[in-house]
Amino acid sequence: MKQAIAILTGGGPAPGMNTVVGSVAKTFLTKGYRVIGLHEGYSGLFKENPRQEDIDYKLADDIFNRGGSYLQMSRFKPTDKNFEEDFNLKFFTENNIKLLVTVGGDDTASTANRIAKFLEAKQYPISNIHVPKTIDNDLPLPDGAPTFGYQSAKDKGAVIARAVYCDARTSGNWFVVAAMGRSAGHLAFGIGAACHYPMIVIPEMFNKTEITVDKIVNLVVSSIIKRKLMGMDYGAAVISEGVFHELSDEEIKNAGINFTYDEHGHPELGKVSKAHVFNEMLEKRVKALGLKVKSRPVEIGYEVRCQDPIGYDLVYCSQLGMGVYKLFSEGKTGCMVFVNQSGEVKPLYLKDLQDPVSGKIPPRLVDANGDKFQGVVRNLLNYITPEDYEAAKAYVANPEDFDFYKILNW
Repeated sequence: MKQAIAILTGGGPAPGMNTVVGSVAKTFLTKGYRVIGLHEGYSGLFKENPRQEDIDYKLADDIFNRGGSYLQMSRFKPTDKNFEEDFNLKFFTENNIKLLVTVGGDDTASTANRIAKFLEAKQYPISNIHVPKTIDNDLPLPDGAPTFGYQSAKDKGAVIARAVYCDARTSGNWFVVAAMGRSAGHLAFGIGAACHYPMIVIPEMFNKTEITVDKIVNLVVSSIIKRKLMGMDYGAAVISEGVFHELSDEEIKNAGINFTYDEHGHPELGKVSKAHVFNEMLEKRVKALGLKVKSRPVEIGYEVRCQDPIGYDLVYCSQLGMGVYKLFSEGKTGCMVFVNQSGEVKPLYLKDLQDPVSGKIPPRLVDANGDKFQGVVRNLLNYITPEDYEAAKAYVANPEDFDFYKILNW
C-alpha cells in the first residue's frame, strides 16, 4: 500500500491556511505519497467514520492562494476519556499513515504531541510535525519571526483602519476601533502604527499599573483633548481586545459585559462587540466632562481571519509547507516547522517553548520598552503631558488625570 500522510487544521482560521495545506500536499504528492485531508480538526480522529478526502495535485493547486481553510476547522480538544474510548487507530493503520501534519496554534500543537505519544504506546509510532499559525502573532518564534497569517491580517486591518481614519477627518468625528488579540497587542499595535492613529491601547502598555476601564477611557480622552489643542477635532483610537483578559472580574462586571467562555476557558470575545462597549464608555465620559465629541465604534475581527493571504504569507506559508517534508525526510518529529529570515528550515521543539510547570507556551508580548513601540509612543501618538496642563484647562478642570504617563505610571 502507498505510504500516506494526514493533514488537519485546528483552532481558528488565519490567512495562509490553504497555502500551507496546498504546499504540503504538492510536495508530498511529487514524492509519491498519498495525502489525506481531515475535516473538523481533531474530532475526525475520534470518530468511527471521519470526514476525509484525498487531496490531489489539482485540488492543492486550486486552493493554495485562497483565504479561509478548505479543510473545515474545529476547536475540539480530546479528553483522556476520548483517547481511551474513541480514538480511531484504524484510520492510521488502514491508510498506512506515516506522518500527521497539524496546522494551528499552541493548543493544536499540544494535542498533536499527545496523539503521537498515544500511537507510540500502541506500537504504531508516526511522525508528527506542526505548522504554527495565529493572526495574534503571539507564539514565541525565534528572532521575532512572525506567525503566518499575521502580516495578511494586519494588512487587511490597516485597509479598514485607514478608511476609518479618512472618515474621521472628513466628518469631524472620532472612531473607536477594536482589534483582535487574545493576550497580546501585536495586531492592534501594527494596525494603529501603520495608520498613524493618535491613540493605541494594548495590554502591554500597563506594565506598571493595573488595567482598569477608567484608565483605558482616560487614555482616549487624553488624545481627544490633545488633538483639540492641536486644532484637530477628529481622530481615532485602536484598542486591543486583549485588555479584557487583564481586567479583574469586578472591572468586567462594572463595565456591564457578560462573557461566555469556550472549552479552553477563554472568554468568547467574538460574541461581544468590544468597539461598541469601549465607545459607550467613552461617550459617557466625554458627556460627563462636557466635551463636544461624536464617536463611532468599528470592530476589526473576523473580517481579517479569512482574507486572501498577501504576497508575504503566500511565500512564507509555501516555505513552511515545503519545510514539513524537509524535516520529515530528516527523521524529525514532535516539532514545529520554523523558517528563519534567511529562509532556512529548522525544527522547533515544543518542549523548548513550554513552561516547565504548566506545560503551556507563554505568549510573545509586544515589548513596551523596545524602540519599535516607544518610537510610536513618542513620535506618533497624541496625548496630554505636563506642558499641556494650562491649555487643557479650557476643556477639563483636572488635566493631570489625563496625563498619558501618569495614567500608565511610566
